[in-house]
Amino acid sequence: MVSYKPEKIHKLIFKLSGEVLAGKKGFGINLDAVEDIVEDIISIKKIGYSIGIVLGGGNFFRGASEVGKHLNRTVADNIGMLATIQNALALSEILNSKNYITEVFSAIQIEKVAKFYTPSRAITSLNEGKICFFCGGTGNPFFTTDTAAVLRAIELKADIVFKGTKVEGVYTADPVKHKNAKFISDVSFDEVLDKKLNVMDMTAFSLARDYNMPIKVFNITKKGNLKEAITKKDIGTFVHE
Repeated sequence: MVSYKPEKIHKLIFKLSGEVLAGKKGFGINLDAVEDIVEDIISIKKIGYSIGIVLGGGNFFRGASEVGKHLNRTVADNIGMLATIQNALALSEILNSKNYITEVFSAIQIEKVAKFYTPSRAITSLNEGKICFFCGGTGNPFFTTDTAAVLRAIELKADIVFKGTKVEGVYTADPVKHKNAKFISDVSFDEVLDKKLNVMDMTAFSLARDYNMPIKVFNITKKGNLKEAITKKDIGTFVHE
């Protein structure tokens, strides 16, 4: 049985949904919510972790939305990818204002506002101690930002993907809809498939499984929980081989 070992974590990819950035407003960027997340990122940077961040764009636009249904899927997904760039620029600028050096890499060529992503460029920036944002999804329609997070983790040889959600981790069923759902603290890739647990979309999850990229799912809405999830075994759900 593989157990979570905080001491083995040095380089990580942090996946954060756009909805979390919207806070209670539900749309756009809520400065209070963003401030809490930025402080969480700073707290782990101070410890010395190498940090890559992949953001969703659901606070501005989702390809799989009511509006998206009326658009060509490729166009809808492209709009969603542009939304992730907005989020990355906002968080990057707030970190810069606090004297933390960042770099924004986009999977879509948009050179005026972000560097075009390549693994070698990203590795150089991470090695220089920069907090790196990877936006624009994978650069392709039909793939989620969950898939982008796992892909970047594999390309950059990260130790783990941390997925911030609105619940404590993985449950036997949706805890919002099912009050009897039980929390699962530790689970293997095979068990996730057998029990049909909701960790990530299947493309992202299959990629993680194929390349043995562990995932930890945790509640990002609790201030300070990113650091807790990284440094403690009993916070969140650890998904592994």
